[in-house]
Amino acid sequence: MTTGHAMIELHNVTKYHERERVLDNVSLVVDEGQMLGLVGPGGSGKTLLLKVLCGLVKPDSGSVLIDGVDITRISPVELSDVRKRIGMLFQNYALFDFLNVEDNIAFPLRRAGGMGEREILERVNELLERVNLPGINYQFPNELSGGMKKRVTFARAVIAKPPIIFYDDPTMGLDPVTSSKIFIMLEEFQRTQRTTSICITHDLLGARDICDEWAMIDEGRLVFRGDLSAVRASSDPFVTEFWDGAL
Repeated sequence: MTTGHAMIELHNVTKYHERERVLDNVSLVVDEGQMLGLVGPGGSGKTLLLKVLCGLVKPDSGSVLIDGVDITRISPVELSDVRKRIGMLFQNYALFDFLNVEDNIAFPLRRAGGMGEREILERVNELLERVNLPGINYQFPNELSGGMKKRVTFARAVIAKPPIIFYDDPTMGLDPVTSSKIFIMLEEFQRTQRTTSICITHDLLGARDICDEWAMIDEGRLVFRGDLSAVRASSDPFVTEFWDGAL
């Protein structure tokens, strides 16, 4: 359930790579508690948009507001504070190979400080239970399957209970059964924590019922925004072809 309070705002965001415009005047608002599905063809700018929202990439023009703070106009120290409020599930896992599962998941809490080791480990074990991976604390990433890595990455993204989470194609490369389990986890966390989320996905059928609204990007431009009823009602050939078979 959304509150009407804008948690994420992009206003006329444009980004160039050399002379190519890779984000083209994108404006987008996501309310607190809303889960937005972000879809579009490969190479259309979806992951770049998440990097802009995290402050990893600075746009060439436009503004990016996280809970009212324009992250394009703040110091690196202030940006670091904003990032503490954001969880990120990376497409390529981004787990530390030299750390075991327990230490990977605990990393955000230890980096933030202010929490005792006993409480940190209790939260790690609670999350491992929640993602159906109890007892793998001391295994290393190279010992895990793709689905297990995704669940560990999810646990790390949510352990600090951030109010904002970005999911970059959380089921890419996974089998249908594992993908279904990942989406169930996302839906449960969204429902219980009421986070504000953006989820990039190519699995429209799997994610169809967990997102409140959808935004479509093509060649760096926002070409559609609406809920499933708006998707079904659209006469835009790009929208109808992209969603063919997923409604």
